[in-house]
Amino acid sequence: MAVTMTERAAQRVAEFLSRRGKGVALRLGVRPSGCSGMAYKLEYADRIEPDDQTFETHGVKIVVDAKSLTFLDGTELDFVREGLSEGFRFTNPNERDRCGCGESFRT
Repeated sequence: MAVTMTERAAQRVAEFLSRRGKGVALRLGVRPSGCSGMAYKLEYADRIEPDDQTFETHGVKIVVDAKSLTFLDGTELDFVREGLSEGFRFTNPNERDRCGCGESFRT
């Protein structure tokens, strides 16, 4: 089981953590939401919980709770710029469908 991020995403996460001045990792999870059922959740992790799985890519840690890992195994996080928009993009092999607005997915 693994969750990874591109070098570009890792650089962006490192910048965010540095500006924030604290935090040990990026927390990636899922929550029930939207028309397709699940939505991605990104937060700062100030500590690693006992049930967290920790993954390190390009020197940056990602933590995922055990329940979310079922939906996120194999996911790669990227940071993209398209025109005036920028943000994180998820490539998740477990996704079967994504809603039209792009806010939620189904496994």
